[in-house]
Amino acid sequence: MDPELPVVRLCVEGMQAEAAGRPEAARGLFQRAWDIAADDYEACIAAHYLARHQSTPEDTLRWNQECLDRADAVGDERVRSFYPSLYVNMGQAYRALGQPALAYGFFERAAECAGEAPAGQYGDWNRFAIAEGLRDTASAAADSEEAGEAGARRTVEEDIDRGVRELLARWCARADLKALGLTLPAYLGYLGTDEDRLRLRTALHSVHAAGWLPKDEQQGLGEAIAALAQR
Repeated sequence: MDPELPVVRLCVEGMQAEAAGRPEAARGLFQRAWDIAADDYEACIAAHYLARHQSTPEDTLRWNQECLDRADAVGDERVRSFYPSLYVNMGQAYRALGQPALAYGFFERAAECAGEAPAGQYGDWNRFAIAEGLRDTASAAADSEEAGEAGARRTVEEDIDRGVRELLARWCARADLKALGLTLPAYLGYLGTDEDRLRLRTALHSVHAAGWLPKDEQQGLGEAIAALAQR
């Protein structure tokens, strides 16, 4: 985004106000950005930030939908990297409204374009948010006639997810930072692709091969690795 755009400058000031613990000031700055937006691109940016400062789930959804609609209206390279985050926000909004099947559909769309997000911490945050959303809404999607094969595909991974979560909980309880450091990035960013599966399997194998875990955890880790290899 062009930092010289008045809308962008106002949104940057709004983020600074957020960081300083001044939410009302932040909302006012984002509202000003919306009020002066000259086109769909600028309106998309302002709506994204306004959505974060709504008092009801319904209004949050409305502003996230506005943001997505404006991005669709722009339809060029300027907004291409926005979509993973836009779809995540829509998924989170529907989840807050108690509509997990609809939320799952947006998390799926976010997963399909996750690679468009900028590399680095922002891209990692998007992957983590997508993966969390998929895990939390997959069961509801599997029960929905609208989910089709996508929901079923995600539920197949539940046995792996359960086993890995149990191991992570034990490592957290005793602060096994080595095991957590090797596996958490791959687990938190796991979106069900072949690349993600290989990355997680490799991370788990690195811990397993080192052999410092208790015997029962070594066995559970081996079972998770074998299950990942078979999918």
